[in-house]
Amino acid sequence: MDDSLLTSVALPIGLALIMATLGLSLVPDDFRRVLKVPRGVLIGMVNLALVSPFLAFAAAELFALSAVMAVGLVLLGASPGGTMANLLTHIARGDTALSITMTAVSSICALITVPLYLGLAIDHFGATALSDDFSMGPVVAKVFAITVVPLAIGMFIRARRAEWAIEFEPRAKKIALGVFLLVVVGAVAAENEVVRENLREVLGAAIALNLAAMAIGFGSARAARLNDKQATAISMELGVHNSTVAIAVGATISPALTVPAAVYASFMFVSAGAFAWFMSRRNRQREIEAT
Repeated sequence: MDDSLLTSVALPIGLALIMATLGLSLVPDDFRRVLKVPRGVLIGMVNLALVSPFLAFAAAELFALSAVMAVGLVLLGASPGGTMANLLTHIARGDTALSITMTAVSSICALITVPLYLGLAIDHFGATALSDDFSMGPVVAKVFAITVVPLAIGMFIRARRAEWAIEFEPRAKKIALGVFLLVVVGAVAAENEVVRENLREVLGAAIALNLAAMAIGFGSARAARLNDKQATAISMELGVHNSTVAIAVGATISPALTVPAAVYASFMFVSAGAFAWFMSRRNRQREIEAT
C-alpha cells in the first residue's frame, strides 16, 4: 500500500474501528463509575494523564534519544489506554469494568493530553524539524475525529441495539485485535528503513517505559489500598497504551514519530501477556480464598 494512503486512510479507519468496538461495550454507567468508585478511576487517570507522559520524558532523557524519537516516545506516553488493556485485564481476572471506564475517560481526555504533551515535547527536545508541521488545532481535531466520534457511534449503537451489540461484542474484539496488529505491521512496513535505523536506539527506552509504567501503576494502586483486581486494571491501563492513536497522530506530522509507538506495541504484548498470566493465577487464588 502507498505510504500516503496508509497514513491518510488506513490508519484513521483502523483506529476508528477499534474505538467503535470500545463504544459497543460502553453504557452510561461506565462513566457514572467515576463518581461511584472515584478512587480507582482517579488513581488510574492521574497515572495516565501525568505519570505516563513524564515517564516517557524521563526514558527519552535517560536513553539520550534523538529529538524526533524522544517526541515520538512522549506522544506514545500521552496516548490513552486501549481495548487491548481491557482484554488483557479480563484475561488477568482484573477489574475489567474499571479498565473499560479508564479507557473511555482517557480517550476523551486525549483531546487535551495528546496535543499538550506533544507540543511540550517538541519544545523541550528542540525538535525544530517538527515545529513547522505541528499545530494544536489540527491535532485536537484529528484526535477528536479518530477517537471520540467513533466511540460515540459505538455507544449510540449499543444504546439502540443492545442485544445485537452484546452478541457481536466478542467478535468485534477479535476484529479490533486484528486491526490493531495490521496497523502496527503496516506502520513498521511503511517506515521499515527508519525503524531499522532507530530500533536499537528506541528499543531500550520503550522497554524501560513499559516496565516502569506497569510497575508504578500496580504499586501506586496497592499503596492507595486498592485490591489486586483494581491494581491489575490500573497497571494494564498504564502499560498497554492505544498505540494506534500515537501512530495515527504521529504519521500526520512526521512518519518517524510512529517508530517508538510501533516498537512499543511490538514489545508490550510480551510483558503485559506475562503479567496477565501471573495475575490470573494470583487473582484466581484470591477468589478461591474468598469463597
